[in-house]
Amino acid sequence: MKKGLIQDIQAELKAQGLDGWFFTSFRASNPIAERLLRDNSPAFTTRRFFYFIPAAGEPLKILHNIEPHSLDAAPGKEIFYSRWQEWQEEVRKALKGCRKIAAEYSPDGVIPALSRLDLGVGELIRSLGIEIVHSGDLVAKFTVTLNEEQYQSHLRALKVLEDSIGHGFGLVKQSVGSGKSMNEYELQQALLRFIEERGLWTTSPPIAAVNEHAADPHFEPRKEGSHVIKKGDVLLIDIWAKKKGEDAIFADITWCGYVGSEVPPEVEKIFDIVVAARDAGIAKAEECSRRDVRGWEVDRATRDVIDKAGYGEYFVHRTGHSIHTEDHADGANMDDYETRDERKLLEGTMFSIEPGIYLKGKIGFRSEVNVFISEKGAVVTGKRQEKLARILE
Repeated sequence: MKKGLIQDIQAELKAQGLDGWFFTSFRASNPIAERLLRDNSPAFTTRRFFYFIPAAGEPLKILHNIEPHSLDAAPGKEIFYSRWQEWQEEVRKALKGCRKIAAEYSPDGVIPALSRLDLGVGELIRSLGIEIVHSGDLVAKFTVTLNEEQYQSHLRALKVLEDSIGHGFGLVKQSVGSGKSMNEYELQQALLRFIEERGLWTTSPPIAAVNEHAADPHFEPRKEGSHVIKKGDVLLIDIWAKKKGEDAIFADITWCGYVGSEVPPEVEKIFDIVVAARDAGIAKAEECSRRDVRGWEVDRATRDVIDKAGYGEYFVHRTGHSIHTEDHADGANMDDYETRDERKLLEGTMFSIEPGIYLKGKIGFRSEVNVFISEKGAVVTGKRQEKLARILE
């Protein structure tokens, strides 16, 4: 845990009118606690630990006697237990006088990334007359806020990804023009080699999908069953990666193209709706310079555009996800569909905006940009695709 972090957390707790932040984890059941309190220690724990940061005063560790070093990375007074009655009594003592505390808890369980406090411990805390609120904004502020070096690492990765899109479209143009076939898997592998040769690392290979495969948001090209890319196809490329290094930040973008020079009007119309929805989401995020904006509001702004155009049933995922050292991180998601994300768009955090329309068995489109919340407001960090790329033009 970084020096001075406890003081910063306590200042934020006071600003939010909270009496403290309560953590517990059992066999790494709370990844947020593992990351923030244990620095992602590889040492596996088999007993439950508790940690409480009061709004004022010294933090408290409640540790099992046979695992006394579980929270050595975090400051605070240590208390040890063996019997279950002992940890319950120590939790009661630690929370005495509290009225409202934060924990990794999601009302109605709608945000899985925050649903880490088990029901039984929650019931114990509530039996003390204490209100539990979600720690989402605390988590974002203290675990997924970028420093300047991290932001620059994102920009460097983003530039490589943008170049890879141009490289991929060029390979398709060359293969179709020469009469040599290239399928989705071969394009995917070429994109992967391109970014790896430029020092990027990714959790999984990119998506290269044509036609009905592009209508599957998580399509994975395989050696067997991949379509040959040919003239008249719609092509979607979704690619994500970061510079090698523990603290480097991901970039994640999606571009679409038409393998031809003249796009059929009905095809272009659908992509233009996706672009309009994306831009509506960006505009909503930009309001954060004037007021608090929540993740669900961005999703609703994009979804309204697609709904009004008559394609609402074909937009089947949230608008965007938090981005940090993990491609899907612990900050606010742009979501009023899979969840209702009440978390704020906080300064220093990053996320994607990526609406899509997927006509199952036919074609699919998605347009994805990354957005950073600077001290001046929301900033799209890379290029915006405005028109469907004419790959053979």
